Amino acid sequence: MKKLNKIIFLSLLTSIGLALSVLESTIPLPIAVPGAKLGLSNMVILVSLVIFGFKEAFVVGVLKSIVLVLITGSISSLIYSLSGAILSCITMFIVYKYFTKFFSLVGVSIFGAVAHNIAQVSVASAMMYNYKIYSYLPILLLMSLFTGYFVGLSSIYISKGLKKTLSSYFR
Repeated sequence: MKKLNKIIFLSLLTSIGLALSVLESTIPLPIAVPGAKLGLSNMVILVSLVIFGFKEAFVVGVLKSIVLVLITGSISSLIYSLSGAILSCITMFIVYKYFTKFFSLVGVSIFGAVAHNIAQVSVASAMMYNYKIYSYLPILLLMSLFTGYFVGLSSIYISKGLKKTLSSYFR
């Protein structure tokens, strides 16, 4: 029963991440930064990392990206979404596992947001054969400080609450 509960909960987290991705695509940011998003679905990946571990967080991130493409129909967004999810998940895992002495979940989230933006700009540069796209990176990195802070702060509260709730399900 423990394994089934875990699969069900990871499926729910993936669904929540998917819903947040769709929702945030409808939210216009007040700053005119094309392509910039709040990163709300990254909360799900960070919470998965804290509660379950790297492998599960990685699966949630990849599944969310794949199913999002099935919903939106934008194949090119799969490459951007997957690259961002994979690099940010790996980065957050490394920072969370080895540097929690120095960084809280807010710091872990900021590192993940920075990695996500670097991955997406790198993919855009490779797809368009234009390295000048990297000139857009400083603006995105500045925004990732704010969005990463918000996602990290939210993840702290969510993961604390979920750890208490899930302790009875996974004994």
